[in-house]
Amino acid sequence: MSSSRLTPLQERVLELLADVEPPWTLTGGAALAGFHLVHRTTRDLDLFWRELDELGPLRTEVARLLTAAGLQVDVLHGGPAFHRLRVSHADESVVLDLVADPTAALESAVLVRLGSSEIRVDSAHEILVNKLTALLGRSELRDLVDLRALLAQDGDLLRALGDAPRRDAGFSPLTLAWVLERLPVAQMAEAQALPESELQELLEFRTELVRRLTDLARPDP
Repeated sequence: MSSSRLTPLQERVLELLADVEPPWTLTGGAALAGFHLVHRTTRDLDLFWRELDELGPLRTEVARLLTAAGLQVDVLHGGPAFHRLRVSHADESVVLDLVADPTAALESAVLVRLGSSEIRVDSAHEILVNKLTALLGRSELRDLVDLRALLAQDGDLLRALGDAPRRDAGFSPLTLAWVLERLPVAQMAEAQALPESELQELLEFRTELVRRLTDLARPDP
């Protein structure tokens, strides 16, 4: 995949796990980096099993498949619904998150070709909604970067704001605006050695987004 920003190891892991049953869906930054926006790299892969309460034997099956292919697998976190692995080969590694999510997807996943395999990838809209709600619960600059890129790629903000409460019952445009205003964008950008030009673009995007969200929260005259 010449246009993908995924590493060879990341693509190999996805191909090795493509036939796992029940099927998983790739979401988050890797879905954007590999199949939707190709706007940045990512350090991890997020595999979601939707409408599943627990991972059960999937945890051992995933590790077995990767180990059988000659990859080193280390468990970083083990849990019934969330399992984090570090998968390594030679001098490259990737963090692999396995997640059981009992909620249904907002819309059907997209089937994409990866090498000789086919995998399921969350739609851009699904990820846009997830990024909006993620900003309420964590301070990650990558979420703002992804949100900006998704909206620039014709993402429907109004539709996403309408769908967001289905992911987080406490979500509202005004709450998101409040969180965004307090997000330490400059400090986070400095920690990641972000170019000054990119920082300014993010600050301008944040200001405009807060304005739009605040306007939406105002009652009609």
